[in-house]
Amino acid sequence: MLALSRNDLRQVLTMQQCIELVKSAFVELYQGRAEVPLRLGLDVDPGKDVTLLMPAHLPDMKALGFKVVSVFQSNSERGIPVTSAMVCLVDPETGVPSAILNGAYLTQLRTGAVSGAAAEYMSREDAHSLVVIGGGAQGVTQAAGIAAVRDITSITVVDKFESSFPRFRTAIEQDWPELAAKLSFATDAEDAVRSADIICLATTSKQPVFDPAWVKPGTHVSGVGAFTPEMQETPEGFVSQARVVVDMKEHALAEAGDLIIPLQNGSLREEDIAGELGGMVLGEFPGRTSEDEWTFFKSVGNAVQDMSVAAFAVKQAYELGIGQSIDLG
Repeated sequence: MLALSRNDLRQVLTMQQCIELVKSAFVELYQGRAEVPLRLGLDVDPGKDVTLLMPAHLPDMKALGFKVVSVFQSNSERGIPVTSAMVCLVDPETGVPSAILNGAYLTQLRTGAVSGAAAEYMSREDAHSLVVIGGGAQGVTQAAGIAAVRDITSITVVDKFESSFPRFRTAIEQDWPELAAKLSFATDAEDAVRSADIICLATTSKQPVFDPAWVKPGTHVSGVGAFTPEMQETPEGFVSQARVVVDMKEHALAEAGDLIIPLQNGSLREEDIAGELGGMVLGEFPGRTSEDEWTFFKSVGNAVQDMSVAAFAVKQAYELGIGQSIDLG
């Protein structure tokens, strides 16, 4: 069995590769060739700490396995990461476990990649100003994913806790140094949102983190932080007026409070959702129909992202002689 650490993954994966991988994965899912059960969630401490099990099988990409990811809000009080994870790959021919990978960093990469993939189709081509709301680890790769598909000249990170800003800058300088000079920080979202071309939401907030009145015409929003029916980082007034695309409709309608709440309130109808990312990649519908419309991509995270990126990383690692071999006997 091969074990890949965070540093190993940094050596074998680029953001552009991850973007192409998740695009292929969502096409396979959209065309019905991938199997992805709804993830299983264990409320360890209801409302605070949850552990999720996410399996997937992508025959075309020869990727089979699962991810265990924990989001423990109480870890912020312990001074350790809120999110931790492990990915396990299984040989699709024999069923034998073949690799384990650092799931936290892989999750960050694939989540940034899916926002990059969506922005490639949904944001204006002349988009230059990016706002990331949520200064945690997910926010870092949101910036990297968007910058991989658009000529981003400014990145404003918004978080109510100033303590997150040095960590964010350090992470950017370490992994994406070409973006460091573009960074600025704010504790209030209004001024940043008013000038944004693209907004990435990477919070677990149960209350909207911006006002639709602040959003200028043509803005694209990617919501990847909220992943339960109770979370709602995107305001209903924005969602109900935007062109909406999701990663996978079945999962989004079961888990995304950003959509469930406006659907329950009647401001959004299921038929208002333009479609899924895989269909958009295939060109079955456009991500944007005018320069002035708002666009909204909603992702609750899907195991096809993890398995596609993990399988490629393991292949690269074997070719480059990277990683640690483990004999479980």
